[in-house]
Amino acid sequence: MRSLRQPGPAEGERIEAHDGDCVALEIALNAGLSLNEALTRELVASGFSSGTLVFADAVLGPFTYVVPHPAPDASHVAYFSPPRTPPGETHVEIANVTFGWRDGAPFVHCHGVWTEADGSRRGGHMMPDETVLARSGVARAWAFRDVTIRVEPDAETNFSLFRPTPLAKPAPGRRAIVARIRPNEDLCTAIEAICAARGIRKATIRGSLGSLIGAVFENGDTVPDIATEVLVLTGSVSLDGAGSPRARIDMAVVDMHGEVHRGILARGENPVCITFELVLEQT
Repeated sequence: MRSLRQPGPAEGERIEAHDGDCVALEIALNAGLSLNEALTRELVASGFSSGTLVFADAVLGPFTYVVPHPAPDASHVAYFSPPRTPPGETHVEIANVTFGWRDGAPFVHCHGVWTEADGSRRGGHMMPDETVLARSGVARAWAFRDVTIRVEPDAETNFSLFRPTPLAKPAPGRRAIVARIRPNEDLCTAIEAICAARGIRKATIRGSLGSLIGAVFENGDTVPDIATEVLVLTGSVSLDGAGSPRARIDMAVVDMHGEVHRGILARGENPVCITFELVLEQT
C-alpha cells in the first residue's frame, strides 16, 4: 500500500475512537450568514459539543475554496492551492462537515462538490468563514454532547487538526463512534478495526471527510495524485461470510485540479494522507 513520510514522528495510536450518544436532527441554514455560523449556531445553542453534518442543494455567494496541492517545502507532505473565489452563485451538490472548536469558538471543516456559475463542476475544501449562504437551506446533523472535537497542533503532519475527546460516559441512546484516523492507515480496514474492537455488526457512516493518498476504486480506476480531498457519499459496515466486519464506502474524491471522481474504495488500497474524520453510527 502507498505511504508518505510525514515531517514529524508518527504517533503510536493510529486510530483514535470514542463512543458517544448520537442525536440525529435537521437544522436550518439561514441566508446571509457565513457557512461557519450557519452550520454551528443552532447546534451550539442546543448544547452540542461536536458532530457531523451533510447538506445539499445549497446556493453560495461569495464562495471561497482550495484544492490539494504539492507542498512548497519539506515542512508538509502536501498542502493547499491558493484560494479560489468563483464569480456569481455556486450550487452545492453535496457537502460533508465536521463540527468542532478552534480557539474556543465553534468551527467547521467542510468538503464538498458543487457547480460554479460557468457550469464547471468542482470540489474541494470549502473556506467556511469566507463563504456566505446566498439562499436559506437545511442540513442533516448527527450531534454529540458527550464527545468534543477540537483543533490541536499535530506534530506528525505539522498541521493543526481536529481531534476528538470524550467529555463524559455516553448515556444509552443512538450508539456512535467519533474517530480520527491518522496518516498511512487504510481507511476501510481502520473502520473495520473500530467495529471489530467494539463488537459492532452493522453500522452506517454519517458525514465524514478527510484526505487520502490518491485513490483506488474497486473497478480499477485510480486517482494518482499524492493528496486528494474526499467526502463519503454513502458508507456502511456489515459482516462478511466469515463473520468479520467489512466496510463499503462510496467516495467523492477531489484531485489536485479540483476535478471530482467517484467510486467504491478498494479495501486495503486507500491510505489516509493527513487525517480522516469519522462518525460511525451503529445500526
